[in-house]
Amino acid sequence: MARTQLTLAALATSAVPGLDVAYARKHSAGAHGLFDSALVIDKAGRALIIRVPTSQSAETEQSADLVALRALTTGNRSRLPFDVPEYVGQTPIQGTRAVVYELLAGDSFDADALTGHEGVAGSIGRAIAAIHSLPSAFIGTAGLPQQSAEQCRKDAIDLIDRAASTGYLPAALLRRWEQATDDEALWQFAPAVVHGSMSADSILITDDAVSGILGWSGLAVGDPARDLHWLLAARGDAAELAIDTYSSTRQGSDTHITQRAMLYAELELARWLLHGSSSHDQSIVDDAVAMLDGLVDTVHSHTQQPLSPETGPIMSVGDVENMLDHMPRAARDYDQHAAMHTDSYNFSGLTADSDRDDADSDDANTGANTGANAPDQAARRSDSE
Repeated sequence: MARTQLTLAALATSAVPGLDVAYARKHSAGAHGLFDSALVIDKAGRALIIRVPTSQSAETEQSADLVALRALTTGNRSRLPFDVPEYVGQTPIQGTRAVVYELLAGDSFDADALTGHEGVAGSIGRAIAAIHSLPSAFIGTAGLPQQSAEQCRKDAIDLIDRAASTGYLPAALLRRWEQATDDEALWQFAPAVVHGSMSADSILITDDAVSGILGWSGLAVGDPARDLHWLLAARGDAAELAIDTYSSTRQGSDTHITQRAMLYAELELARWLLHGSSSHDQSIVDDAVAMLDGLVDTVHSHTQQPLSPETGPIMSVGDVENMLDHMPRAARDYDQHAAMHTDSYNFSGLTADSDRDDADSDDANTGANTGANAPDQAARRSDSE
């Protein structure tokens, strides 16, 4: 049974000494999320979010998020042009723990809306570039994952092999993906600090600019293309601008990043297939097969022009957007992360599969408007969700 806002408010007072709660409201659109969460406002107008995991996978995610937030010290945060959630306190509850965070200012939008505005899209490109430009030493110090370029390639190969082993992967896609992973030039890149779980749900917007980024449980050193692949599925007119701004901000240091991002975007369907297979859910398998077949149709003319840059022309970002635009929307939305401002979706099964698959962890952090009228604003946000 989901915990009430009063129970969560009481836990918040236990987690944060001296907290004097003036207002509390459930901060979830449904009862089947990964977390029980509530918005809490104290008498000074301070807005907080308290969250209690409802599954082992959610608890694992929460722990990873806390490690990442602690690693993002004041010095690291000062290098970022946006806010990062602040950990406030925690308290034990029935074998797990309730964690309290500051509520970040900003509004969330879907990927199409984010990439439909040039100013916002450019800000997204600069924000992701800032993450990738962080000095990487703190990742190792915090005990967070670190992958070489070769390890990133091996992970992609392993994912492709496991998808092929199901017997459902079309031969045309297998060839296309193998050509990409076989190309040495495609994987000659410098690993960088990556968010690791980047999606539209990760981003908060204020005044047409990125004001906060959520969900840091996947923080690591790895392939920066993983933080960009979601942009290739966005249908906004400025999606390409976001990637161009990113590349110019980082001074084009990774010439093949778009090809790898495109590969990762396509491999999301392989992850969906593996999720259906491992969970023995034939409806998901059938859905994945249909989408893989659709992907074959849309890239058929490109099978002789692989993702590999050495063997011929590749699809442009516009081509990728057109390709993904013809794919069923469900294919692109299945892995939307349960951010703190809405915990209404239960992706625990997929999260568990992703953990086994060395996939990105789901992000779960917080964002909403704050200020003197924070309760009213937060209430409107919760109603809209």
